[in-house]
Amino acid sequence: MCSLPVPREPLRHVAVAGGTHGNEMSGVYLVRHWLLAPAELQRPSFSAVPVLANPAATAACRRYVDRDLNRTFASTFLNSRPTPDDPYEVTRARELNQLLGPKASGQAFDFVLDLHNTTANMGTCLIADSSHDVFALHLCRHLQLQYPELSCQVLLYQRSGEESHNLNSVAKNGLGLELGPQPQGVLRADIFSRMSALVATVLDFIELFNQGTTFPAFEMEAYRPVGVMDFPRTEAGNLAGTVHPQLQDQDFQPLQPGDPIFQMFSGEDLLYEGESTVYPVFINEAAYYEKGVAFVQTEKLTFSVPAMPALTPAPSPAS
Repeated sequence: MCSLPVPREPLRHVAVAGGTHGNEMSGVYLVRHWLLAPAELQRPSFSAVPVLANPAATAACRRYVDRDLNRTFASTFLNSRPTPDDPYEVTRARELNQLLGPKASGQAFDFVLDLHNTTANMGTCLIADSSHDVFALHLCRHLQLQYPELSCQVLLYQRSGEESHNLNSVAKNGLGLELGPQPQGVLRADIFSRMSALVATVLDFIELFNQGTTFPAFEMEAYRPVGVMDFPRTEAGNLAGTVHPQLQDQDFQPLQPGDPIFQMFSGEDLLYEGESTVYPVFINEAAYYEKGVAFVQTEKLTFSVPAMPALTPAPSPAS
């Protein structure tokens, strides 16, 4: 398996971002808290920086102002010439690229953790780029071992051959936390506390890595998107039905050909007509209505993740 290079030096420049989507409140309020109490993000070998990613959308309690910030870190936007008519999120993406990047450069942050909520029943979802991202996958495994009761699922969201366009792609390494279900604009204490604990454990893992811990090879189970499914619609483009009760809240569960997926307003059921089993995620996600997505179809993968060797200690200065 081709793997991305594993860091060979301690990770010193780390950021924790919230409010990439301004109405996903766990990350928004955690970052606001850490801006007042930054010591909570300190570890012996590094101090993480809290970043409120989309201040304008956060102030308005909206997902975004002009366009989805988490789809705006592609080089097309980051490297284009600024104009007065640029969408707010394009300008903000360039600012974040300067703060945390530049993307794909040696000066970029070593690690960015991006905090999200979903209205779907995703539980505790860990979003990495691909099966080649060895550092992120070892981090996912560490979280799974530390929190077996959470059944942390791993979603590999980067499509083959496509450039990553999310916030943590500006850093050398990154991971997204996606916790739900939580309504937009609402702060739930249980999910807030879970996200806070997960962030602390992520920082603890980075500290273990920096201190020279060896992480053995393992087998990973993860999910990779293979397509999306829109709602049934009228000729005018309005909804003609909604997610079937048997599918609602069944994120990461197998969907077999012939299973019901939509309940039409007329009362009839629409069945899944695919040729193979898929595993729907982001089922009935509120933010995806505008994107024409009722759920994302994924396939389940099992693959080997190679060991991550200990960092080589820096040579002692000559006496």
